[in-house]
Amino acid sequence: MRRLAPVLAFAAGLATLPALAQDAEMSAEDKLALHAEIRAYLLEHPEVLVEAMNVLQTREDQAAAQRDLAMLSDNADVIFQNPNDWVGGNPDGDVVLVEFMDYRCGYCRKAYSEVEELVNSDGNIRLVIKEFPILGEASLLSSQFAIAVRQLHGDAAYESVHDALIDLRGEPTADTLARLATDLKLDPQPILDRMSGPEVQAVIKENHALADTMEISGTPTFVLKSMMLRGYLPLEEMRKVVAETRADG
Repeated sequence: MRRLAPVLAFAAGLATLPALAQDAEMSAEDKLALHAEIRAYLLEHPEVLVEAMNVLQTREDQAAAQRDLAMLSDNADVIFQNPNDWVGGNPDGDVVLVEFMDYRCGYCRKAYSEVEELVNSDGNIRLVIKEFPILGEASLLSSQFAIAVRQLHGDAAYESVHDALIDLRGEPTADTLARLATDLKLDPQPILDRMSGPEVQAVIKENHALADTMEISGTPTFVLKSMMLRGYLPLEEMRKVVAETRADG
């Protein structure tokens, strides 16, 4: 249907031409004749539809990019400098890459190793992780656990838990999470107790509110200084985007 929208818009535009060309209302017979002419023209010159579709898509893309820029500018502090977010890579990097992620998202898991390679091989990227659970109870429990660990044990412990949750194949039940904490030499009970507390819930609520403001509805979504990338992007494409961001200053 999205691909048909430019066609319908173009045809609707043609249909309004008679109203611009004459003041008098067209008769029913004249309207039928006009519709037949439009149909015949489009069948004879289908390339016009392709051209119209391309022009409209370009305009839509440009409008979306401008809207993204405005949203990024208006919300820059909470996007890039929120103390509730874990920061990895180079804290003083010249490019900031923010990822809205969900531990149960297949594409987030696919992107994980590639983002890690991007950050490590570049050496000058500041990576910001925003916990954005959107795929049900398992997603929520995973994020609650990770945030509780960070609040209780700091950034290093969070990084270890983050890595473990990305690789977790089973369901993140209380028993599973308790074993995970124990494996990482963390006392599980205080973490489990904190998961449903107001401090953890506030972080998740804030991230969801920001996502609504930024028109982010899926994961992974990557945010840079001047653009948003909605969805998975292969490593080499990510490198190009980082290079473009760096070139733009």
